[in-house]
Amino acid sequence: MGEIVDRTDDGTRIIKFNHSGDFWKKLHQYGKVPLPPYIKSPLPNPDRYQTVYSQPMGAVAAPTAGLHFTPEMLEQLKDQVAGICFITLHIGIGTFRLVKNENVTEHTMDAEHYIISSQTANTINQAIDNGKRIVAIGTTVVRTLEAAADAQGKIQAGDNWTSIFIYPGYQFKVVKALITNFHLPKSTLLLLISAFAGRENVFKAYQAAIENRYRFYSFGDAMLIED
Repeated sequence: MGEIVDRTDDGTRIIKFNHSGDFWKKLHQYGKVPLPPYIKSPLPNPDRYQTVYSQPMGAVAAPTAGLHFTPEMLEQLKDQVAGICFITLHIGIGTFRLVKNENVTEHTMDAEHYIISSQTANTINQAIDNGKRIVAIGTTVVRTLEAAADAQGKIQAGDNWTSIFIYPGYQFKVVKALITNFHLPKSTLLLLISAFAGRENVFKAYQAAIENRYRFYSFGDAMLIED
């Protein structure tokens, strides 16, 4: 069905598929759910590694902060927040790649495809104009919104690609609060939340999580970080 035709410098394989019929059907038939390296066993129920609001196919990983939400919870939130918007970011394999450079600015992020509808952009921009806080569910949402924001902090609708890399020193334009899981050391995700909350605050939070035996990574506990 497929032939490895090349390998990139980071070890990623480029595969040429020779197939007939429905490609996605065959992919689901023969493929396996791509999982982070710390999940050692196949999932008996692949839908467990997916959010209840996922729609387009294309990401290689789930935005794990969203795993905490159920349809019932989303319904309850509708009465407590100004609005709930959905965006798309097809997370790439680079989300698993740790930072190995001593100078973080030398780390290269893979480009990822995102989609923000005009309706979603207008809703977010109106909320900003009305002084409402934009709360991101996961670092995926943070990267997408910050990549799509103009110099005035307004979201631009579009179907685009981003390789934004957020690390300490970054000035956030849109996101004012963030729900996120506890991330791996040396990960770009840990750098992102350190940029948002401050390195020392993040280290204190992680130390408290360790002392209280919180669960880390994809199926772990979440925390709310506010600007």
